[in-house]
This record gives sequence, structure tokens and C-alpha cells, in this order.
Amino acid sequence: MTQFWNEQGYFNYGSNGTDNGFQYWPNAHAMDVLIDAFIRSNDTRFNSYFDKWFTGIKSKNGNTYYNVFYDDMEWNALTFLRMYDLTKQEKYLTATKDLWNDIIKGWNEQFAQGGIAWRKDMLYSKNACSNGPAAILAARLYNTTKDEAYKTWAIKIYEWEKNTLYEWATGGIYDNINGESGAINKVVLTYNTGTFIGAAVELHKITGDAAYLNDAQKCANYTITKCIDSGNNVLRDEGTGDNALFKGIFIRYYLMLIQEPGLNEDYKKKFINFFNNNATNVWTKATFKNSLLFGPSWIAPPAGEAQLTAQSSACMMIEAKAAFEKAGIQ
Repeated sequence: MTQFWNEQGYFNYGSNGTDNGFQYWPNAHAMDVLIDAFIRSNDTRFNSYFDKWFTGIKSKNGNTYYNVFYDDMEWNALTFLRMYDLTKQEKYLTATKDLWNDIIKGWNEQFAQGGIAWRKDMLYSKNACSNGPAAILAARLYNTTKDEAYKTWAIKIYEWEKNTLYEWATGGIYDNINGESGAINKVVLTYNTGTFIGAAVELHKITGDAAYLNDAQKCANYTITKCIDSGNNVLRDEGTGDNALFKGIFIRYYLMLIQEPGLNEDYKKKFINFFNNNATNVWTKATFKNSLLFGPSWIAPPAGEAQLTAQSSACMMIEAKAAFEKAGIQ
């Protein structure tokens, strides 16, 4: 908050005033860190920012919560819904539902036989980043409202992603499919595996179907085997900018999986060891204690100032570790 908060009601993109620019989707993840901190501590310093941010990002986003990117709206809707679950203030749930009603317009079967498009002006591009979070959002809206339509959508979106972008042999999640050409971009990024895991865990909780948990286990095992810096056994540096956020998003949903009672014990031990090793490296290698700023690498501190994306990602890891310890996971 000291380094990134802007009194206009949003998070700056650069630390220490180096970049006061506004970027919509990283703001949701920065607020998620504050929500994590509030849940951990029940300290009203953290939830006192909820309304300021809720108003501020709307103003900075052109006096609307809508956006050309479906995934950006999904991330903010997920954050709004968490705020509603904590406060029961109807305005947060109303905004979540409004965004959902716009997001679901992105589903079309003209291209790739389904899936939610990445952008409103690119309806042929069907991406993991616009479908994984949408499935999580639909599942959580079902949990909150008990409206069966949300559950139906959660299953439908998840099944499309699994059938289209999931690599059945390994558990990897491909980035996108071009619905015009049918070409699949086979790069695997940690936030895409993370949200697939999150959707699978949410649906496992709702349905009790073990197949969802098996999908999540397989995808997590792929990620911690293939998407890593093998020399340190930590999630790899995926780059600056947007990419610097990816690891923290994975960790958020990976922690959900670790806490699932039905998780295979051998997987659980392996997953916990990897989780703890990442937390240790982030805290001991990836920052200077006098600044507490983080870069995109989890084994080296940033050179100079930090970006909101990298900072939020590392803070998600640290808050996840705190939640892990608080839950007494064995």
C-alpha cells in the first residue's frame, strides 16, 4: 500500500510513483492481496480500502466496469464477489452479476464450437485465460446465489476448455485456439493451469465428482514439473508486465487444491513440498528486506523499482503461505 496505492482509488503500475498508470486487470489481483490480508488478520486497515477501490477503478476505467477484454472483467468480477462474501454489501454482488451478464455474451459456437472469446473485437480467439476464470466465477456465483443456471454454465465452460485446450496425456493447458484457422497455441502458462485447477476444484466441491479432482491433480503435477526453474524447484520467471502476475495466480488456486480432503496423499506431499519451497525462495532470495519489493523472478530481487504485477504475484505467494500455516495443513 505504501508503494503502490494512489489516493484516486486505484493501484499504480509502478512502485514509488515510478509509473502512476492504471491497468484494469492487475488492480483486481492487488485488491485480492488486501482481501487475503483482511481474512488473515481481520484488520480493518485492509477492508477500509474496499469502497475506495471499487469507486476508483470504475472512474479510471471510463466510469464503467465493462472492458473489451472478457478475462479482465472476469478477474474484477471474482474480486467483487469476494468483497461481497466478506461484507454482504449488495453493490458488490450487483456489479458481479452485471459483469457476468456481459461476460457470457462472449460465448459463441461460431468459432471453435464454443468457449468465451478473449476480446469483444476478436470473437474467434478462444483463450484459456477467458474460460478458466469464467468457470470459477460461475461456480462461485452458484455457491452464493444457488441459481442453477450458474452451475450449468460453470460445467459447460469447464468441459469446453478441457475438451479443447487440455492436453489429456500430460495435464497441460494450451493458451488458445484460433477459431478461424483451428490452430492451437500450445504454450503453457502458469495462470492458465492455475485457473483450470481452480475451476476443477470448485466443481469437485459442488458435484462431488472425483473426475474434477483428478483433472486438477494432473494439471498441477504438470505445472510443478514443466513450468519451473529446475535448478531451484520454483515456478519459472515468465517475464515482466502481465506475465509477472501469472505465478501468483497459479499459487492461489494451487493452495485450494492442496486443501482438498480427497487429494491423493502422494500428490499432496509432493505439492506441499513444492509450495513451501516456493514460499521460502520468495522470502529469502527474491527481495531486499529494507524495501520488500519483488520482481518477476522468485530467486532474485528486482533491479530497481517494481511493477504491480510482480509485486502482487509475490505477495499472493506470501499470503498463501500465511493461510497455509493458519490452516495447519499437514
